[in-house]
Amino acid sequence: MPEANRSTTTLEGSKVLAAGQADVARIRERTRFKRILRLTIVLGVIVGFLAFRLLTHNPLHLPHLPSDAVFWLPPLLLVMALAAVMVVPMLLNARSPAVVIRPDQIEVGLSEIKGLDTQVDEVVRSLDVFLGYATFREQLGGNPRRGILFEGPPGTGKTYLAKAMAKQAGVPFLFVSAPAFQSMWFGMTAAKIRTFFKALRKAARKEGGAIGFIEEIDAIGASRSGGLGASPAPANLQKTVNNFMSPSTGGMVNELLIQMQSFDQPPWRERMWTRIVETANNYLAPEKRMRSSKPKYHNILLIAATNRADQLDAALVRPGRFDRRLYFDLPTKQGRRDLIDFFLIRKAHHEQLDEDRIRDQIAHDTLGYTPVMIEHLFDESLLVALRQGRQRMNLEDVYDAKLTEEVGVKQAVVYTEGERQSVATHEAGHATAAYVLGKGRRLEVLSIIKRRQALGLLAHGDFEERFTRSRSELEASLAIALGGLAAEELFLGETGTGPAADLSSATEVAALMVGALGMAGSLVSYEAMAEGPVNAKNLVGRVLSDSDAKRKVEDILDRQRERVMACLEANRDLVMALRDALIERDELIGEDIVAVIEEAIERRGTKPDLVIVADAEEAAPSPD
Repeated sequence: MPEANRSTTTLEGSKVLAAGQADVARIRERTRFKRILRLTIVLGVIVGFLAFRLLTHNPLHLPHLPSDAVFWLPPLLLVMALAAVMVVPMLLNARSPAVVIRPDQIEVGLSEIKGLDTQVDEVVRSLDVFLGYATFREQLGGNPRRGILFEGPPGTGKTYLAKAMAKQAGVPFLFVSAPAFQSMWFGMTAAKIRTFFKALRKAARKEGGAIGFIEEIDAIGASRSGGLGASPAPANLQKTVNNFMSPSTGGMVNELLIQMQSFDQPPWRERMWTRIVETANNYLAPEKRMRSSKPKYHNILLIAATNRADQLDAALVRPGRFDRRLYFDLPTKQGRRDLIDFFLIRKAHHEQLDEDRIRDQIAHDTLGYTPVMIEHLFDESLLVALRQGRQRMNLEDVYDAKLTEEVGVKQAVVYTEGERQSVATHEAGHATAAYVLGKGRRLEVLSIIKRRQALGLLAHGDFEERFTRSRSELEASLAIALGGLAAEELFLGETGTGPAADLSSATEVAALMVGALGMAGSLVSYEAMAEGPVNAKNLVGRVLSDSDAKRKVEDILDRQRERVMACLEANRDLVMALRDALIERDELIGEDIVAVIEEAIERRGTKPDLVIVADAEEAAPSPD
């Protein structure tokens, strides 16, 4: 969303929220008046009683215990203490586990939220109706939204946005983690759910509105089917599962469903008065009967967050309960740039990080990062700078922290000369294949420093943010993955254990091309044949278990192996230049990699990417 449009949306949202505050503010002021009146009455009664005793010369006297109290008082106190020890924990266990957060305790409002423009626009519309609920109900005849489900990967800002909504609305925010509802006592889980909604209704009556937030709702709202998948289960097995689920998951879901239909349950005083009126009406003629009051509307907005919305019970996500499902996706490049600008304002950094080009580069290279991951990246960058005796982070610190987070911490191991030569040759083969055969690839890091289980690595990415891949791009990725194996065969005469991880990832990509993407002559998708949730591993397993499909996978891998072998054979000088640079410097970053390659090309006098790609494609056998 362009900056001008975002500013306009925020401004309009602020005006709408300010206009909607009237209904909530009216009830809050009425509650404050009742509180003052109640305090005045209580203090007046106490002062009047004391004044009466003073005027009548009848002061207060403390009661005296009888002389035999020393015999019966200690046993009585002991029995009362034992009763308290037994009863009080059970009573406390039934309390609402929610933590009440006041609006002034929340630091960030909706105007400070970055990278979530679409979600902010949606919640602003929901808050508009929430704050102006009386107008929406009485004048327009609508039913305000009572529930919103936030779903998406971890760290995408679901809890953050819910708190910002409570601050913007100026109402109490009741936060609870779904596992906190669970109890070791039978029936207490449902009791905790009831007390949570009771606390919500009480806060809404006093403050004109309340926002409840249930974190990880799938812990108490999982499907009551028992998670047996789409295939029907035997009757006795289904009965056993239902019996097992009933007191725990099923009971929690049932109670949650009931409470979400009971938002407007009146307090005990109104229920008692209604019962008195109904009892009196039994003795009155129809025309003389008193009219009982209708339940008052409780202005409640319930928000729930989950990473596994597909596991929630279907009754929870129907209209009338969680009316709106709001998906939190990974931030786009513009969203990541906004987050980078927001976080760097608060963190000490070098002037280099203030350049638009540098910030755009970081935004591009953090594809797939959540807001939490971006902030954590800068925190780790500050630690890198502090370890080097500096008080501000720079660009190198950011990429050092990024590499550490994604691949692992550098391990101080000493290679033998043979291992060093082998690892450097392997990684140089990857880099040469990526430079020559890769389409739109940018070389970021080339290293022979051990991190976790990787003896070396090549980090490369797209020049532009991409969401799809063509067949030629997938084939190029296979060639790059097999570049290390090809380099070892060409320069060392044999391969070692290094290509194991490369072969695993290449097999997975080739299996997806055959079994899911229709790139091997057959349009049959193995995803349609899979039972239960489909992931890359079980899809690859199904493809490789089919002899015909396995043969197609092998054909794809063999073609790309021949292609990259031809590429490296024609560009031996590039491989050797990168190998020697790695042996000398251990690690090459970004432009350093390209500089080594361009220096070798300049010595040769010809550009490989204009000849070798075409030759390799012509030499490769036809897919058919």
